Amino acid sequence: MNRRTVNPVIIFSTVALLLLMATQSASAQQPTSNPPAPSGNTPTQTAPPSSTSGITIAPSGNQPQGQAVEPGSNARPVTPAGQTEQSVQPTTQADQQTRGTQAAPVTGPQTPQGGLNSIPTTDSLTTDSSPSGNAPSQGTPQQPQQQVPSGIVQPAQSPPAPGRESVPGPAPSVTETLTNVPEVAPNYRAPERPLPEMGRVGVDMAEQRSLSLREALEMALANNKDIEVARDVVREAEFDLKSARGAYDPRLSSFSYYERTVTPSASFLSGGSNGAVTQSDYTGTARVEGLAPKFGGGYRVDFSAIRLTTDNQFAALNPQFPTALTLNYTQPLWRGLRFDQNRRLIEVAKKNLSLTDAQFRQRAIETITQVQRAYWDLVFALRNLQIQRDAVRDARTQLEHNKRLVEEGMLAPIDVVAAEAQVSGYEQSVYSALEDAGRAENNLKNLIAENRQSPFWNLSVIPTDSVDLTPPSVDLADAMNAAISNRPELQQSEVARELNEIDRRYFREQTKPQVDLVGSYGVVGLSGDINSSATSNPLTASTQILRDRINLLSQLSGLPLLPTPQPTAIQENLIGGFDQSLWNLAANRYSNFRVGVQLGLPIRNRTAEAQLGRSLVEEKRIATLHEQLEQLARKRVARSDGFE
Repeated sequence: MNRRTVNPVIIFSTVALLLLMATQSASAQQPTSNPPAPSGNTPTQTAPPSSTSGITIAPSGNQPQGQAVEPGSNARPVTPAGQTEQSVQPTTQADQQTRGTQAAPVTGPQTPQGGLNSIPTTDSLTTDSSPSGNAPSQGTPQQPQQQVPSGIVQPAQSPPAPGRESVPGPAPSVTETLTNVPEVAPNYRAPERPLPEMGRVGVDMAEQRSLSLREALEMALANNKDIEVARDVVREAEFDLKSARGAYDPRLSSFSYYERTVTPSASFLSGGSNGAVTQSDYTGTARVEGLAPKFGGGYRVDFSAIRLTTDNQFAALNPQFPTALTLNYTQPLWRGLRFDQNRRLIEVAKKNLSLTDAQFRQRAIETITQVQRAYWDLVFALRNLQIQRDAVRDARTQLEHNKRLVEEGMLAPIDVVAAEAQVSGYEQSVYSALEDAGRAENNLKNLIAENRQSPFWNLSVIPTDSVDLTPPSVDLADAMNAAISNRPELQQSEVARELNEIDRRYFREQTKPQVDLVGSYGVVGLSGDINSSATSNPLTASTQILRDRINLLSQLSGLPLLPTPQPTAIQENLIGGFDQSLWNLAANRYSNFRVGVQLGLPIRNRTAEAQLGRSLVEEKRIATLHEQLEQLARKRVARSDGFE
């Protein structure tokens, strides 16, 4: 049977008629006839008899009977060119399976065997009641199809041929069974929400602060808590050094008291009256002592002044003012001559100050790095937030476009659902980007704000610096030398090595024996008033009567008289008050000195030997760690310069 010719005008009129009929009545279906198939005994469908010259629809394989497009179904409308409108949204495999369960619309002329204009069919949708090879006669009217609820697809059945009994078709497929499941909330539509604002919690968006990277770094160095703590540690090290040097500060001490004593007389030479000697004194002492900054020596200067009153008959001066000044000095000759504990503490304090300075520099470098990272993270977060908002706006524009195409019959409703899902996904990305922007801004504020009461927390930070994409050009050898010279961890390792050297020097000094030179020198002074109560010498008072008799007899005999005994001679420079005693002290008329050697030999000095051995092991460990840090610095420099 010859194929009928196809006229494009007839195609357009037929499609328009079918769409109009589908809009007016979803249950109305036009009878078709089966024109002769191109090859084989395949049932075909013809246009309604009322139409003009026949339009042959020749699908490949066994095709179900044509159905009009129902309103609200997911069937794609047909364009004038005979091609189905394609959505711009991506189609998943699940969407393709869902679309496969919908009724295929009637299109224009088809090309046999899956040509360009062929419409693929799904065998699970409808089943052919006629056996293969026995086509029904042309023009056989079809039974009117009953209207079924939307969302439930029933297989189309062909009437049996004359003289034949109806043969039941195959059982429904799994896809057909799944399509019979009731829909869940078919009329639900997510409400359209406005784009989320760019405001952050606790931030007044009307108060904006333009901030450059240089300003952020200056604020961080001035207000950052880590920098402030590191600065305080440096100041503590400075005070530690001052405290260690204080070991050489002279120390002044004094002691003053009043004393009265009554001593019983046990001898006639005691000079006391009534069997006892009573004396009282006011005593004042002062001492200045300290250590010499060099050679490890120590000095001590003692001064004493007394005002003494007594009833001793032998005292020529009463009251009297004795004074004394004594200087003592001890000089190590072996252990402690070149290095001792105090000088060790000073050197350690100096190195600790250098160590804290290196730690402060490292903390400053880390803070600068953190501020730069936080600044550019905020720039990225704000730009990403704007990009996500633009994506939501574009997705909503696409959604409105798809809705208009669906209303015009150019797209399936499923494309609107896909566009709505895409809008929801972009909205979620906006909220995530807004959260990231808030975190990045708070992180930057935490690094540069002075404290939690700072008004900077309530401002909206607007970065002003642009990203510089030009990488610096650095030579590997120069970068390596700069890293070895300036890396704070290498400087800290060097300070640790110097500290270990100080310990080794001190512990080696402690293994020596103790040999000290000891010397002292003293002067005394004295003054007072003549003792008026001592009118005679107690030793010569008992012989005074005998001396008077001898002098009387000597006078009668013409002999010379016995000389009168004179009291003890008192020098004139001793007669005076307290100032005269000080003058006699300064005149250095009465002095004394002493020189000696003090020796200390430990039998076994295992403590010092163990400490020295430990310091030697520590030296080796520090050297190994220093080499490891140099290797790590080289690795970082090579990786940063792109050589690794």
